[in-house]
Amino acid sequence: MNASADTGNLCRTLRKITVQVPEDDLERAQAYTGEGVTETVRAALKKLAAIQAQHEFRKLRGTFNFTVDIDALREDRK
Repeated sequence: MNASADTGNLCRTLRKITVQVPEDDLERAQAYTGEGVTETVRAALKKLAAIQAQHEFRKLRGTFNFTVDIDALREDRK
């Protein structure tokens, strides 16, 4: 059985790692998240992945021609 099945997470495989990080950086990050080491590192990794995805979307800026009227979309929100 793999690690993901052992933890009840059938969608993803978990990987156990050892990292060395500056103690003060970890303490500040944990204070911000209010979580333990594992959840703090997971949150940081997700944030980094989100930043990378945003960067990829920014590279596409100006390459699509949208036919939807932005004012009509704004009216639809009201």
